[in-house]
Formats: sequence, structure tokens, C-alpha cells
Amino acid sequence: MKIAHIITRMIIGGAQENTLHNCQDLVTEFGDDVLLMTGPSDGPEGELLEQGRASGIQTQLIPSLTRNIHPWHDWRAYRQIKAAMKAFNPDVVHTHSAKAGLLGRRAAHKLKVPTIVHTVHGAPFHKYQSSLARMLFRSCEKYAARRCHGLICVADAMTEQLVNANVAPRSKFRTIYSGMDTEHFLNASTFRESMRNSLGFSNEHVVIGKIARLFHLKGHDSLINAAADVIAANSNVRFLLIGDGILREQLESQIKQAGLSKYFRFTGLISPSEIPKHLGAMDALVHTSLREGLARALPQALLAGIPIVSFDVDGAREVCISNETGLLVPPLDHERLVSALVQIAACKETRGRLGQNGQQLCRKRFCHFEMTRQVRDYYLELAGN
Repeated sequence: MKIAHIITRMIIGGAQENTLHNCQDLVTEFGDDVLLMTGPSDGPEGELLEQGRASGIQTQLIPSLTRNIHPWHDWRAYRQIKAAMKAFNPDVVHTHSAKAGLLGRRAAHKLKVPTIVHTVHGAPFHKYQSSLARMLFRSCEKYAARRCHGLICVADAMTEQLVNANVAPRSKFRTIYSGMDTEHFLNASTFRESMRNSLGFSNEHVVIGKIARLFHLKGHDSLINAAADVIAANSNVRFLLIGDGILREQLESQIKQAGLSKYFRFTGLISPSEIPKHLGAMDALVHTSLREGLARALPQALLAGIPIVSFDVDGAREVCISNETGLLVPPLDHERLVSALVQIAACKETRGRLGQNGQQLCRKRFCHFEMTRQVRDYYLELAGN
């Protein structure tokens, strides 16, 4: 098949990793002809394609495709996407992210592409927006949903949100969990000693990590606010923050003012290939984002045998099962977050049991080959084959 994937930007992030694995597998496992269209990846999050990971995939930059709303740029991006799509003449158009999803589906519909699919990595409308913004993005999703044949969600929770918002009928949705290279994470523990030494952690330290862009709604402030009480209960706890973003200076200042600098370590931006090694240095992973489809860091930690503490948002509960693979906490509940972190830090045997259960749960569910097989089968189903 000829398959065009379209995504707003290929920064280092979960949706982008998912898309790249999907494109690569379609080429290597099924012999499909794949075109990846993307806008510029500006900002501190890093450029995924610069790391040489797109070998074998035809890529095309859409210069006007930017994340922020800009009517003139958006119109130009639509024209550029439509022209590239017309030249490629795909059997399937598969869009990702809000902006590319809207423009790509409209262009594909206008060109009468036989099969049009969109993946919802996270709903673009949420309760932390103004009511006007929420109404606008919801209307855009409803408009775009009528111009595609199927919608893939990375978690059942995404389907529930969009169905409840009347974006599309339930019959139009399919849950396919986001894929990753599971073997790399299953072997993460082999890096434990070397990574802990390089990061400055001792054997007695209980390292709780967080993997997320340093950005709004990612919940770093909730973690920092909880840290003082956690450390008061267990002075051996240390926090490892992986990622970069516009809030780094603000967060470092917040930590310093709280007198917690020696308990936190920032790694800055690291390559996705380094994530398993850093997980190997951790004893637990905390996820305090306020909105996320299903954060890849959660199954990644579980694959590495690392238990998780997570806010109960979106798809988190589909992998963070309380007292089985981790501890689930109501969003923004300071006392429950502190209690969960203290509990997870207190007992090595409990961490081992939760992590082992998590490995068993995620081993097959999040394999990228399995994801791509399901995605391609869905293409064929929608095409009537």
C-alpha cells in the first residue's frame, strides 16, 4: 500500500515515537511505500528525525505547518499538504496531532483518498482551557471526524472522552496501544549500577523519576510541592527529572527556594535510546501530568520492572492498576500523592512485586510490531479488504 502519515512536528515525544515506529514497520515488515509529512520541529524538545532514525522513510517538510494557530500559515500548510498528497497519490492517509489532523483529513477528503485514519494521542480539548478554546477545538475535531473513515485511540479513555463530547459515534473508534521497542526496556536493569554512578546516586538512595517535557500541565510543580513531605518521611529519596522545556529555569528556582536542590537531578533533553538506561537507574516512576492520552513513560517504566505512581488522568488507569502495578492518585491531591510516594519508597519488596506485574501486563500490549499489525489490519478493514 501507499500510506501517507502526517504529523504537526517530529519533536522528541510520545506521539512522534509512535508515528516513527509505525512508519518504519510498514516499510520493513510489510513492504509498504510510506511518506511522512511534518512541519518544522522548533523548540527545546529536540528533533527526532535529526537522530538518523528515519532511514528508509520518505519524508517531506511542510514549512507552514506549525503548532500554533495562524490563519495565513495554516492555509498555506493546507495547500502544501494537499499538493504533496496529490503527488504521492496514497491509498491511506493517516494523520496525527490536532493541527495536522485537521488539515490532513480535510485535504485527503477533498482528494477522495480511499482510506483516511486519524490517531488521537490526546484530546486537544480539556478542562484546563478557556470555555471558548475548548468549544473551538471540540468543533474542529467534530468537523475533521466527519472527513475520515476511522479513529484510533491510544487508550480506551480517549474513546470515552471523544464519544462523550459527541465528536463521533463509538463505532468509528478503535483502541490500539502505542508501540515501542519493548526489548530495550525489558533489559533496563542491566544499566542500573553504571547509570546510578554516573548520575550521582548511591546504593541507599531511592530514586523516583519523572519523564516529561518541562511544560505546562505536565505536573512538575505538583511533584516539587510534594517532595518536601516525602523527603521528611524518607531522607534517602531522590528525584530524577528527564526532559527539557520552557519551564526549566522556573522549576529549578522553585526547587532552590524550597531548599531541595540536593534532592533533585535534571538530565535535560536526552535521546529516546537513552530512556531505558535512565529507567534502569530508577526505583519508581511518578507521573503527575494533568492531561495525557496514555503517557508512554508509564508502560516504559513497567516494562523495565519499575512500579509507577500516577495521577488518575485519561488512560493512566489502563496500566497503573493500584496495588498491582503501582499506585493511582486523584489529580492534584497533595496528601494522597505524598502518601503514595512515601509508600512506594518504603519497601523494596513491594516495588519488585508491582514492577514484575507491570512487565507481564505490558510485554505484548506495547510491542511496536503488534501495534503496526493492528493499525495495518484496521486500514484493510476500513478499505473493505
